[in-house]
Formats: sequence, C-alpha cells, structure tokens
Amino acid sequence: MANLINESEVRSTWSPIIESATGINDANKLAWMSTYCHNHKLYEDAGMSLNPGMNLAGMGAVVLPHTNTAGDAVNGSGDKAPSLLPLAMQVAAQTIGLDLVPVVPMAGPMGLLSYLDFTYEGGRLDNDAMPTYIKTDSAAAAGDTKVGDSRIDGMKIIKLGATTLGNAKVTDVYADAELVKALEDHIPGFSGSNDEGSPYSREAGESTPDKVMGLSLFSKSVAAETFQVAAAVTREQVQDLKQFGVDAVAQVESVLTNELTQSINQHILRAIRKQGTNHITEAFGAAVDFDIELAAADVLAGGETVASEHRKVLTQILAAANLIANRGRRGAGNFAVVGAQVATVIQSIAGFVANPMANTVSQAAGAIYPLGSVAGINIYTDPTQSWGSYQISVGRKGDGNGPGLVFMPYLMAESVQTIAEGTMAPKVAVKSRFALVEAGFHPETQYVTFNIVSGEKVVAGETVDSWSNLINLA
Repeated sequence: MANLINESEVRSTWSPIIESATGINDANKLAWMSTYCHNHKLYEDAGMSLNPGMNLAGMGAVVLPHTNTAGDAVNGSGDKAPSLLPLAMQVAAQTIGLDLVPVVPMAGPMGLLSYLDFTYEGGRLDNDAMPTYIKTDSAAAAGDTKVGDSRIDGMKIIKLGATTLGNAKVTDVYADAELVKALEDHIPGFSGSNDEGSPYSREAGESTPDKVMGLSLFSKSVAAETFQVAAAVTREQVQDLKQFGVDAVAQVESVLTNELTQSINQHILRAIRKQGTNHITEAFGAAVDFDIELAAADVLAGGETVASEHRKVLTQILAAANLIANRGRRGAGNFAVVGAQVATVIQSIAGFVANPMANTVSQAAGAIYPLGSVAGINIYTDPTQSWGSYQISVGRKGDGNGPGLVFMPYLMAESVQTIAEGTMAPKVAVKSRFALVEAGFHPETQYVTFNIVSGEKVVAGETVDSWSNLINLA
C-alpha cells in the first residue's frame, strides 16, 4: 500500500490530531506517528467494505481474517472495524521503548529497510574490477602489505600489490575478503602520499589522480511479527459494573493495551541488552572487562565515601556513551536504562538534575519510565528489573539511516470484538504487528551493556562478596 500524499501534508494533517489526543509534542515522535496514522487509515478504509450484492447483508458467522487450507485469503465477518486507530495511537504513545530506537513505519506486512555505507574505492571482489584495499582474517600474501587492523572487528586491512591485482578476482587469493568501510575504519594512506598518511607536495598533488570513495546502498527485507492477547468478560460483569459507572469492555481493552505496551517495551529492551553485551565482548574480549567494581562501606579508605562509590556509576555511564562514539562513529550514547536500585543511587548523587521528558502522557503502570538526565544522557528506569539487578544498558538512538535497532510498525494495535456463541459474552482480542530490525553492518556498536559488581573480602577464612546492597554497600 503506497503513501498517496507527501510527507509534509501527512504531518500537517495528523500532527494536530495526535497532539490533541495524546499530548505528545515531540517533533520526532509526531513525524513517525503521522506517517503511521496515514498508513493505518488507508488500511482501515480498505478493509471496511461490506457485501453490496445482498438485499440485507447479515452478519453471518463470526470469522476472523485468515488464509484457508487452499491458500486463499478469507475476509473476516466485520463484527467491528478490524483496526482501531485511536487504540493504535494509545499504544504508540504509551510505549516508551520507542523513545530508545528510531521508528520507521511500514505501509504493509512486508517492507525494505535501506541504509548507506561508503567503501574505499568501491570495486568488486568477484571480478577484476577490484579495489586497492581489502579486509581479511588471512595473512598478507606475497607482494601485499598490511596497513592496519579494523577498529571494529580486528580484521587485517591489506593493501594489494601488483601480483594480487593481476588475478581475475580478489577471492582467488583471500577467500574471506571484504571491502573496507569508511565509516567504520580509516586508512591514513588513502588520501595521502604514502601508507603513513603524509600529505602530497604541491607538484605531486597536481600530478596524482584522486582515489575515489565508493557509495553502496544496501536493503534488508523486513516481515512484520505479532504480539497478540485476548480477554473475555461475562454478561453479568457488563451489566453489574454499570452501576459503578464502569464500562467492562473498555476496561478489558485498556488492560490488553497495557499488556501489548509492556511486551513491546521488553522486546526492545532485550534486543538492546543483547546488542550491548555483544559489543563489549567484541571490543574487549569479555563482557566483564567493562563492568565496574564497588567496595563495601567497611573497606573504604582515605577520603572514599559511599557517595564517591556511587559516583562511579555515573562515570561508567558516561564512559559507555563515549565508547559508543569512539567505535560507532555516529555520535555518543544518549540514553541509559537502569533498574530501580541503580535509579535510586543516581537520584541520591549531588549534581543529578531530573528533567521531564517532552510529553505529558501518563505512562501505563509497569512500563519503563523516564527518570531524568545526566550530562545529556536520558535515564530510564525499568521497573521489571529485579531490585538486585545492577545491569545498565547505554545506547544511542539514531535516525534510522545508520547502524542500530530500528522499530518498524505495521499495525500498532488491531482490536476485534466478538460475542461468544455459547454464553453471549463479549470477547476482545488485540494484536500488534511490527518488525524490530538490526540495521547496518555493526548495529551492536550503538549499545553497551555492563554490570556493577561487588568486590570481595575474606570473612572467617572464606571469600565473600563485599556488599549485597548497592544503596548502603553493606
């Protein structure tokens, strides 16, 4: 389903509606939600036609849209609009996990996510139009020169000599050869006069042809996945709760919306933590190399205090943000997700300033929520982490054009109501369809996951953790 109007018209049409309905006024969120609402409305309009060939179109049997055994698409019975835009807007507004990753709405259940990369000279590895520089895990062949190591994956960067360049293709010599990507690695000699990167003299610069950077466009196919949940109420509940002014069906739908919101939040957080752990493992060889160790209150020396131990937490969060800038080369980390006990520590440190986020939406109970910011890094608390969880995830939310996780919603919330034939009680089913995509060649470089670990001390001849509570470092 293609967009039928331009982006500026979509935004001018939908932004006031979204802001009025949800209270959101953040420009980035309004942009993607406007595109989503436009796609979603087209889906609604396309799915609501009734059978015009009947004199009296009855409802018939309750049927959800599906594919039968012959592979044919079967339309649903249309008991209720198959998709509810207000419900979708509510889910989108309450899902704070979408503040952590860029959002690119899909117009259908399948799509393409495209991203750009630049390579040194471009070229091909499977024919004689080969580049001068490659990456490989193999040792340099005779006549070739190693000019460095990849800062991302440690592979060798090789400058090809005349012998290798005379082959039909690079892979005849290096089976695992790759092009060198300019946004990940740097070759000093590429724009200079020698492998050390010295500049040309004027006369040499005038007579030496420029080396050319190559631009590559990559596309990744994406298919929407599903979260779904349903609930039912009895006729008695519908009738009796009315005396208290409670709409039982509306309450059920609200609970289901909250369930979808939490499921999407946790799905995003699991992916962020996994990418952050993979990054540290690749960068340092083991995840524990970036963990920080705090000492117990009874082993502090000199001017050390419990507050100074807590201050280490902020320093490590800033270090993780700068590591993302150093290795990802797109910018520093701009958010961190912590547990409740770590959040308490951050709040207790002098100099921490809690800043409200740019919306007035009340978050659903149990969802992650914004705590404030430290040195430009937005801190979010995940209440689903256990009190004793000292894991911290730091990441960078990009614009969807670089590496990292990208959330691509197709239907944020689809609601169907039916009446059970046996009990005549209403049943509500809600589902969300989206894709969470790992974009780029090294999405893990945009995230860092580490832990706060306790030191050790000897008690009665046994080695034990020096503390079991981060708040008091007991």
